[in-house]
Amino acid sequence: MGSFWNRLKGLFTGGDTPGDAAPAQGTTAAPPAGTAAPSTGAPASTATPPQAQAPQAPAVRNPYEANEAILGLSPEEFRKRALKIVPWRTAWIGRVDTIPPQSDERTALIDKGLLLRGFLTREQLAEIHRVGDLWLKHHDADRLAHAAAAKTAEAAVEARRAERKKRKEEKQRQSAERKQQRAEDIARRKREDIIFLGRGVSSGLADRRSNIEALQASKLPVLSSPADVAKALGLSIPQLRWLCFHQEAAEKTHYHYFEVPKRSGGKRLLSAPQPTLKQAQAWILENILEPLPTEAPAHGFIRGRSTVSNAAAHLDRDVVVNLDLKDFFPTITFRRVRGVFRRLGYSPSVSTVLALLCTESPRRQVDYDGKRYWVAVAERGLPQGACTSPALSNQVARKLDRRLRGRMAKLGWEYTRYADDLTFSAPAGKREQVPFLMAAVRHVAEEEGFALNPNKGRVQRVGGRQSVTGIVVNEKLSVPREEVRRLRAILHQAKTTGLAAQNRENRPDFEAWLHGKIAYVCMVDKPKGLKLLEAFEALRSGKQASAGS
Repeated sequence: MGSFWNRLKGLFTGGDTPGDAAPAQGTTAAPPAGTAAPSTGAPASTATPPQAQAPQAPAVRNPYEANEAILGLSPEEFRKRALKIVPWRTAWIGRVDTIPPQSDERTALIDKGLLLRGFLTREQLAEIHRVGDLWLKHHDADRLAHAAAAKTAEAAVEARRAERKKRKEEKQRQSAERKQQRAEDIARRKREDIIFLGRGVSSGLADRRSNIEALQASKLPVLSSPADVAKALGLSIPQLRWLCFHQEAAEKTHYHYFEVPKRSGGKRLLSAPQPTLKQAQAWILENILEPLPTEAPAHGFIRGRSTVSNAAAHLDRDVVVNLDLKDFFPTITFRRVRGVFRRLGYSPSVSTVLALLCTESPRRQVDYDGKRYWVAVAERGLPQGACTSPALSNQVARKLDRRLRGRMAKLGWEYTRYADDLTFSAPAGKREQVPFLMAAVRHVAEEEGFALNPNKGRVQRVGGRQSVTGIVVNEKLSVPREEVRRLRAILHQAKTTGLAAQNRENRPDFEAWLHGKIAYVCMVDKPKGLKLLEAFEALRSGKQASAGS
């Protein structure tokens, strides 16, 4: 402890103080001058003559005792304060980057030492500590400012993140609400409306503007939307959508497909609609198509007209020309049928629905991945077997009929059309016009979206058999002789063998077929037909009599 105190004292005095050393043993320190020797009470000894003494060094003043007023502390107090300093507990020892404050005990003692030695004045120390205090107060300001700025920036970033998160959540909520609302709207529209019926056919479904005045003037049903069509047909919206929807590859179709032989050879593909579609087509035919006017040359599938009326227009002519329109029904496509309903005044939406009900794509059966599909191989057209196809074909071909009728009238020819069979006839003196006529008909047909079948054209002159739609028109209307002879042979042989034995072609209802043939003969040539009918009735009555017995 003494060594520590000596080091501390040396710090203030600048080194060791020999005057502070204890006197040597056996040496008595002389009292200071001007003071009397202490009285011991012993008798004074005999005076001895003074002896010469060695010169002594001047005594060094103890600054701690002499300057107590300057330090303000007694040596004891100074010692006690110094002993209280614990270096490893003092924050300011070893610091070279700052000026310790006056409140630090060690700094206070050093300051007093600096004052004692005269190194600094009180004003200088005060200024030093003022600067030090300012340094302590502000030396971390930049770092704190950066820290505060970083904290503020981080808070701003967090606030921005929170705001973005909140905005994102709000957007997600709104998106979910819109999605749900859209799903509800779609479900509602599926129940109440039709907005899509397949690729390539749905372009007009959004337009519900019908010409009400035109429809009322034509006394046609007023329909503006798919819902109106569904109500008129007695169907729900999902049922109507199911009947109309166009699929390129379907597992089920609304038609039965079967083939029948042609007179000219080959087979004709027929499409019979399923009951629900058949009922819808029957309503369209009865309420929309049948009331429509047709052109005079058209005789096919029109009430009051037939093959007989078609053939009668060419009776007893010098030359008869028969031409045929190639692929007549398939040529009348979905777009052309939709145009028919649009011209009547129906909205694009209703016209699209009605056209889809009346058309179908020719399909081919394909097996894939264990499933059977009916794949569309061409554009939708009029199916052969739908009750609406003939009436629609007459409407589509009206312009063709008008143009050909006008052209033939100028040339002095008669023109009629039964479905795809075009017949032209003229009196004597017009044969040289046949090539020109055929060329003119070909051009008009192509301009109207049709094409002539080059393999079915015939020019029939007087002197040979002239037939129109299977009826001979030379001098009078008659069924071909071969057909009449065939019917007579069947009836004659049936007298001995019975009618069933004459069904060599295994027709499913032979008697009905035979009766229909005889009725056709009656319609064309009544005298001959009545004779055949009497024979047929006799066979039936005899059959019934034998069955009753």
